[in-house]
Amino acid sequence: MKLSKFALAASVAATSLWSSHAMSAEIQFWHAFTGRLGELVAEQIETFNSSQDKHKVIGSHKGNYSETLNAGIAAFRAKEQPHILMVFEVGTATMMGAKGAIKPVYEVMSDSGAAFDPDAYIGSVKGYYTTTDGKMLSLPFNSSTPVLWVNRDALQAAGIDPDIDMSTWQKVGGVLDSLKASGHECPLTTAWQSWIHLENMSAYHDTPFATKDNGFGGTDTELALNGSVQVKHIQQMGDWAKDGKFVYKGRRNEGGADFRAGACALFTESSAGYAGIKKEAKFKFDVRTLPYWEGVSGAPQNTIIGGASLWVMTGHESEEYKAAADFLNFLSSVDIQAKWHQNTGYLPITAAAGDKTRIDGFYEKNPGTDVAVIQMTAKKPTGNSKGLRLGSFDQIRGIIDEELEAVWTGDKTAQAAMDSAKERGDKLLRRFEQANR
Repeated sequence: MKLSKFALAASVAATSLWSSHAMSAEIQFWHAFTGRLGELVAEQIETFNSSQDKHKVIGSHKGNYSETLNAGIAAFRAKEQPHILMVFEVGTATMMGAKGAIKPVYEVMSDSGAAFDPDAYIGSVKGYYTTTDGKMLSLPFNSSTPVLWVNRDALQAAGIDPDIDMSTWQKVGGVLDSLKASGHECPLTTAWQSWIHLENMSAYHDTPFATKDNGFGGTDTELALNGSVQVKHIQQMGDWAKDGKFVYKGRRNEGGADFRAGACALFTESSAGYAGIKKEAKFKFDVRTLPYWEGVSGAPQNTIIGGASLWVMTGHESEEYKAAADFLNFLSSVDIQAKWHQNTGYLPITAAAGDKTRIDGFYEKNPGTDVAVIQMTAKKPTGNSKGLRLGSFDQIRGIIDEELEAVWTGDKTAQAAMDSAKERGDKLLRRFEQANR
């Protein structure tokens, strides 16, 4: 299989230009990774530093995604901001609205004289972090999408064919019935409940999560997460929770440890769960596409990304921006990006990295590792499935988490919870709109 024109261009540019500048600079890179992902980021930084003697990158872990964003905001106010800040995808609108805080990536590359082709990045990833006219604001780094992880041994122990079709939620429901009947204590759990079961569920069914193309069309947007498709799904999850078929573990990825330990049979989680699951699981596992509701027009469409991008902050010297440009080009280079994709389960952010992974035979040797890529790219994104760009979205997610928890405990119906989430979330959107006029 031959590399595409853009892939070849990206490969040549990224692998040859990261050490092209004569000036020396030290840059700070703040990120949110620990564990295996933290080790892999440290390895990338060391590889870059040892590949040339002109620049030095210093990586610093600043907590989880929310804590890292808050640390960056506080540092900017104190005029002690890093050169590069990792920000999760829901912080995109916040960064765009942070006047004077960011230097767009396209400007960093242009001012530094670095070769940069935004078309080398796959569309479903690039679109999240670009302006309406295609100018890249931040560099996609760790982009993932939710999938269904399956403990094959747990299914077999329950007398279920491990290869059973679970492409739809209707079919998943039947498997949960069988698991529960066999005495399994955790048939299904999830990570990142809002991202997977509302944000992605909406996109996958080509249903708006918010008006104005999910916020891409302007800040005067309103939540639409209380529609019939979302309510049906959340109510079913609530019913499964009541019956002990869905076991809620927490708002982030608390359920990951239980799945990796073999305690839970099915797990909806990021494709990036691959790194930890491959390392820790003592059982046979599959990665499957995220289920969809059969009968919903347009489903399955495409899921949307999670993860984070890298933002370049203002207030630094020109030689430091040249160093930042070199480092960002290095991170996008074919070999580095392909290795990152293969080791973590994150999407390959460039066409070249995906091509190389396929040519290397990685997908053939590791069945299912291409599921996330196929799920994201099988259909051209619509206004409902391009992604989300909502102000104060980290806080809105907190509201959604509260309302979902009320459904899981049986204190609210799905309709009441989603109506409340919309009402409360819309108030934050109006405040964000007023502050960014």
